[in-house]
Amino acid sequence: MDKQGVAVVILAAGKGTRMKSDMPKVLHPFAGEPLVAHVARTAREIADTVVAVVGYKAEMVQEALAGTGTLFAEQREQLGTAHAVMQARAALNSFNGTVAVLSGDVPRVRAATVRRLLALASESGAAVTLLSAECQHPAGYGRVIRDAGGAVTAIVEERDASPAQKAVTEINGGIYVFDSVFLWGALEQIRPTNDQKEYYLTDVVKIALAQGKTVAAMKLPDIGEIAGVNTLDELAALNRVHAERLRA
Repeated sequence: MDKQGVAVVILAAGKGTRMKSDMPKVLHPFAGEPLVAHVARTAREIADTVVAVVGYKAEMVQEALAGTGTLFAEQREQLGTAHAVMQARAALNSFNGTVAVLSGDVPRVRAATVRRLLALASESGAAVTLLSAECQHPAGYGRVIRDAGGAVTAIVEERDASPAQKAVTEINGGIYVFDSVFLWGALEQIRPTNDQKEYYLTDVVKIALAQGKTVAAMKLPDIGEIAGVNTLDELAALNRVHAERLRA
């Protein structure tokens, strides 16, 4: 897909309270650069228009991305992932193509992988396309629920999952491709009727299916590519894996 037909939204507004640091989570260093710098570089490889949604200590994140051609939208209250994406709408007001959403704390996702996700979205005509992976220990992740034929029927956050759904080992990687017209309309329908009282971006899947639209998931063979960072221990582990692969 042509870069001009794609816009990327990077979610980079959270503090990351489990990091136990005053620094915004996305500014913690991975492979010698802030986490979000890696994500922004990937975004620029696949799109001419990149919007970073900032919030906690926004000026620090903006400074880290200065000179990258990134646009910024501010999420003044952290009310969930759907609410964050909604803040990018004004910056993309005249854009009617495909919107990819990346997480600012997932630094190892490759541009080639996102291009494959974009291709799947185009080929399938899906309103929502997402990355997933098998995880032996899926605690903490949203689950991808499929029917007997393999079609995606729901994305369920762990806090809201039933015991049977928690047993599912296919996890949601938090990286999406949306048809923009559908996306903006769907975001307006989301309500914070969940355990955390937040506006979940995953509810867009429920809305798409209710409208009879296709939802597709591309399962990655390497879960490490969509590994996010929530704690300093996880960040250290990710840096160790990266260093080991470089040595190899």
